[in-house]
Amino acid sequence: MARKKVAFIGTGGTISSIGKGPLDILDYTANNTMLHAEEILAAVPSVNEVADLLVVKFRNIPSPAIYFPEWKELGALCEQLVRENPDLSGIVIGHGTATLEETAYFLNLTVRVPVPVVVVGSQRPLSGLSTDAAMNLVAAIRTAASPASRGRGVLVVLNDEIQAAREVTKTSTFRLQTFRTPDFGVLGSVDGDHVRYYRRTERRNAPEAEFDIRRLDALPRVDIAYAYAGSDGSAIRAFTAAGAKGIVAAAFAPGMVTPGDAEAIREAVQAGVAVALSTRAGSGVALDGSKAKALGMLPADNLNPQKARLLLALALTVTNEPDEIRRIFAIY
Repeated sequence: MARKKVAFIGTGGTISSIGKGPLDILDYTANNTMLHAEEILAAVPSVNEVADLLVVKFRNIPSPAIYFPEWKELGALCEQLVRENPDLSGIVIGHGTATLEETAYFLNLTVRVPVPVVVVGSQRPLSGLSTDAAMNLVAAIRTAASPASRGRGVLVVLNDEIQAAREVTKTSTFRLQTFRTPDFGVLGSVDGDHVRYYRRTERRNAPEAEFDIRRLDALPRVDIAYAYAGSDGSAIRAFTAAGAKGIVAAAFAPGMVTPGDAEAIREAVQAGVAVALSTRAGSGVALDGSKAKALGMLPADNLNPQKARLLLALALTVTNEPDEIRRIFAIY
């Protein structure tokens, strides 16, 4: 059987990092050394046994520094790769884990390619003792090459587990099993050369999504207001004053805010700011209750605050109507 062709794009992150030695597995970024895509593959030669690899030059960026310009460029690069390589089976993007879930979800809503896009990272640097970088990369390439991965949206692969970009989140600072889907669990797993799926997400994703970022220079400003005992609305008012077009309330579970925040939210909505209701709980659906409706808040379903922020920003590129934003949160 013919070998599959898979493109690998390196953007930096722990999976590309080289520390001062094999025991430097925590503060390795102080060494300021990240390998580019071709160097990563050279350090893990076994990946060449899995697929024919197309190495794609990008640039190394600490993942906290990645935002819309890089996402737009990555999406365009994925589309270019598919156009120029009709035999391409899938695309793997190496990424730092700090914002990996946000990059994956944004691409899940915007990238217009028919082949699987898999985002992969690692918890330990490539140079570290018992690094997970090598096996994570192998598993991601196998997942991208698998015909079963098509039509499932952007996927996240670490620790032999395949997760949906919409649902997965980083849950631990250092543990290898950090990426979890709290409400629903994994889509599937990679065991050796077996890529197995057991479920799929029901929510819409690209290329069927309605968002087109190709002509955008920036995303509308959307901020997150985190609820805490005694919060008095100052953050919400500051975001509004700074020009926020949207705000995500990371509310108390299942969807409550303090009286001070409630008044500030009311003011923001009256000023034309779209306010989406998420929670700080880490799982579960935000309550679309009478109090939230009275304030003009729009439910973010079970999206965590950081992902609700991205969907709200994209929604605001196509509509300012609350009912339409509500519809978007219900289907994505």
